[in-house]
Amino acid sequence: MKTKKFLLGIIGIITGLVFLSPFYIIIVNAFKTKKELFQDTLGIPSSFRFENFIEAFNRLDFWKVFLNSLIITVGSIVLIVVFSAMAAWMLERTKTKMSGFIFFMLIAAMLIPFQAVMLPLVRLMGKLNMLNIPGLMFMYLGFGCSLSVFLYHGFVKGIPKELDEAATIDGCNKWQTFWYIIFPILKPITITVSILNTVWIWNDFLLPSLTINRPETHTIPLRTFFFFGEYTKQWHLALAGLTLTIIPVIIFYFIAQKHIIKSVTAGSIK
Repeated sequence: MKTKKFLLGIIGIITGLVFLSPFYIIIVNAFKTKKELFQDTLGIPSSFRFENFIEAFNRLDFWKVFLNSLIITVGSIVLIVVFSAMAAWMLERTKTKMSGFIFFMLIAAMLIPFQAVMLPLVRLMGKLNMLNIPGLMFMYLGFGCSLSVFLYHGFVKGIPKELDEAATIDGCNKWQTFWYIIFPILKPITITVSILNTVWIWNDFLLPSLTINRPETHTIPLRTFFFFGEYTKQWHLALAGLTLTIIPVIIFYFIAQKHIIKSVTAGSIK
């Protein structure tokens, strides 16, 4: 038994080091000069150059692209949470063949790779004049709803239908029942859905690169590509910029992390 625990501990340590190694490489090299980075990628820098962060901050026009990323992420999360929660509630409460079919199609959509639909989608959105920030948020809604509806659906199963009936008896319509009775109960799973989608949307590069065609609406990951030219690759500045990029997500994650396992577990057993 002790040997088994020891081996599990060793495996856990090794796994943890594997997952932490990319963070180590990014953060350590963000403080190096370009020459040091290529000479010894894994080594500790001879002197910690905070100038890299200042230069990356200025070149990125960080506050502007940070605001763009924040608007896109928050707007997309609000759309995903509202529409997914309402859809999951109605699909779970409406026991018909049609609701079952719609739920199945939403889940099946998670199996479709984005690369298979990205070019027709971007072409269609261009024809509809829905590129840049509004169109990008609309597309995030479409791609984020499948998993979000699945998570909400499992959680809604644990909410007694008697609450809906009591609200109806008290004079609430469907809209009031959802907002005043159901949605507040969904707080734990809403936080989980928000975290999962925030990490994805905040760090996404591919979809913004296809839909954003104005420099003033660039996101942080898109603007970070500025450090990679045809003849020059400024990895030390790019890694400093990436470090600045991941800090807000890490802070948000640590603030809300306690709700993730709690809500996912609750949704899976209800």
